[in-house]
Amino acid sequence: MAETNMDMLEVKSAAGGDDIAGAFEDFIATFETFKTENDRRLKELERRGADPLTVEKVDRLSAALDEQKRALDRLVLKKARPGLAREGTGALSALEHKDAFERYMRSGDERQLRALEEKAMSIGSGQDGGYLVPEETEAAIGRRLAAISPIRSIATVRQISSAVLKKPHAVSGPATGWVGETAARPETASSTLDELSFPTAELYAMPAATAALLEDSVVDLDAWIAGEIETAFAEQEGTAFVNGDGTNKPRGFLDYPQVQDASWSWGNVGYLATGNASGLPSTDPSDKLIDLVYALKAGYRQNASWVMNRKTQAALRKLKDNDGNYIWQPPAAPGSRAMLAGFPVVEAEDMPDIGEEATPIAFGDFARGYLVVDRTGVRVLRDPYSAKPYVLFYTTKRVGGGIQDFEAIKLLKVSA
Repeated sequence: MAETNMDMLEVKSAAGGDDIAGAFEDFIATFETFKTENDRRLKELERRGADPLTVEKVDRLSAALDEQKRALDRLVLKKARPGLAREGTGALSALEHKDAFERYMRSGDERQLRALEEKAMSIGSGQDGGYLVPEETEAAIGRRLAAISPIRSIATVRQISSAVLKKPHAVSGPATGWVGETAARPETASSTLDELSFPTAELYAMPAATAALLEDSVVDLDAWIAGEIETAFAEQEGTAFVNGDGTNKPRGFLDYPQVQDASWSWGNVGYLATGNASGLPSTDPSDKLIDLVYALKAGYRQNASWVMNRKTQAALRKLKDNDGNYIWQPPAAPGSRAMLAGFPVVEAEDMPDIGEEATPIAFGDFARGYLVVDRTGVRVLRDPYSAKPYVLFYTTKRVGGGIQDFEAIKLLKVSA
């Protein structure tokens, strides 16, 4: 029976799943087969040691689950990707900007675009030159990044018009007190404030176009530029939001000082040790995940998520709780997230693998814990000279980020 399931799996993987519903059904079927084979592996371990063939099947099924989930995510993203409005759907000034921008993209004619930006009292060219994309294009880029950038999708995102956002935060919580209806209102203790600074840094991409593409009037250049840069921006952002050092890039939440959660203080990220120098403990490994959940205060748990990469998720997929139930569960519907111990799992490939002194798992309310700062304006500079016969479009936006509430994120550290 197991061989039959594996043969079916090979066929489904090759077919590729043309629609979301079919791909989702294949994914769930593969997970059921995975559970059957993993249960067999666990029973063999209890008796005499796992059969190498069974271990290989489980690993193949786990890899296939990852590949099918990746394909399903691509299908859902493609369907959900917002389109860009065409002519006749906006104010006259917006249409003028769109027409002028398209003329600049196609032929390099910047006269109308320069006149519009001067009329709006904005700077036509920055230190690297270029012009602002239309507002609807910028909004579409932001929506697409939110859909494919893992940390941005769960963090708080704020737009600013300056280079730095300075945000006060009450370290000791709000100053409050209880009083009777007619009683005097005594002065409350002063809050302890910490000013957090989130500078923005320049993120760039440089898609190239052929003359044929630019001459084709049917091609929507706004949609093209948004589609070309979304993946490049999302990959760079994803790395910075996790591991960035804050120098000419956002500061990642793993870059902040880490301390044992029992000794946690403001400005540090608390962690729990696994008790095993090479991974999770061999006895009741899922208990460490439950401990991490309850290391977070109740107010943060309501909107908490797990953050880890696919390899770590594959390892946790094999674990059961003390009642024999798998703690990892597949998404309930296409486009939703897998669940681990009742909380959604966010896949961030920039998270470290399970290894000595690594922190492969984060858990917390990232909407309260991490802030992404976008400076308004995406610029494009047309360059027809550097890579003839191609035309390069040097596209830039300014992004910052960092932890805004150090209580809202906890880590699991591989350490004895």
